[in-house]
Amino acid sequence: MEARLNLIKAAPKSWNAMLALQDTVNKCGLEQTILELVKLRASQLNGCAFCIAMHTRDALKHGISQERMHLLNAWREAPLYSAREQAALAWTEALTFITQGHAADAVYEQVRQQFSAEETASLSFAIAAINTWNRLAISARIPPQVEAA
Repeated sequence: MEARLNLIKAAPKSWNAMLALQDTVNKCGLEQTILELVKLRASQLNGCAFCIAMHTRDALKHGISQERMHLLNAWREAPLYSAREQAALAWTEALTFITQGHAADAVYEQVRQQFSAEETASLSFAIAAINTWNRLAISARIPPQVEAA
């Protein structure tokens, strides 16, 4: 796959705004493991190969095991995720598939049992950011950076 658009060159101000949002999300105070699981799960749901490859590497760097990444698609059935991580993953799915249930109250309550109001807002911004990155990478057809087989 070849990239069809260089977003940085085409819209540098918008690119820098996204980088500023991501920097804010990265410094929001949420656990790095939760942020990485959210990024990876949203990228899986959106089918963004570039982001899946990048966030798999990032997750490994932050101590998330291969097993937890392999079972992320089945996180509800796997006993590897804390209640806090499960709430974050449920909220990730609810906001990524926003047209399916419009972020249902039951999912919001699950999140609010595990996260403060500030943390819930930060988590929501983190999910919004990765969904935006996914859409940008997919629309520009940015190929994943992978090691040669």
